[in-house]
Amino acid sequence: MQQQARAFAVAAHANQKYGDHPYSFHLDAVAELAGPYGEEAIVIAYLHDTAEDTQATIAEIESKFGPKIAACVSLLTDEPGTNRKERKAKTYAKLAGVHGSNETALLVKAADRLANVRACVQDHKKSLWQLYRSEQAAFKSSAYRSGQCEPLWAELESLLSEGTFDAEV
Repeated sequence: MQQQARAFAVAAHANQKYGDHPYSFHLDAVAELAGPYGEEAIVIAYLHDTAEDTQATIAEIESKFGPKIAACVSLLTDEPGTNRKERKAKTYAKLAGVHGSNETALLVKAADRLANVRACVQDHKKSLWQLYRSEQAAFKSSAYRSGQCEPLWAELESLLSEGTFDAEV
């Protein structure tokens, strides 16, 4: 199912870019970070941006990958809002209420954020890194669950710590 999810997501994102890279670069990075947590996490990682950034719908994802995968992708899809701050506040509120088997979405969200922050550091995008840093407290309070994907959270915290970006530049 991993290959099917990757093919679906790559086709859905078509010619979209992730910085200077094809969008598959980001999808592969998130899937690799989700890898230690099982096939379901990898499938969700490949699909995590499809409903938000492409014409693909949650109904289509459910039809192809089942209700659990679709529910998790829906949880990862930003809520509508007039600006990033409003969208993220609504999305974080949604994530804060996640429990049980849908918590797989939260580890994918952590993997997604870590992949984004790694890319900021690698590509020297300090203003975007600063944005992620400013959101970290709210993000963590909504998506962190003790004992779940601790290595991802530890690296994320380290990369967002004071001076980390400057040390990498």
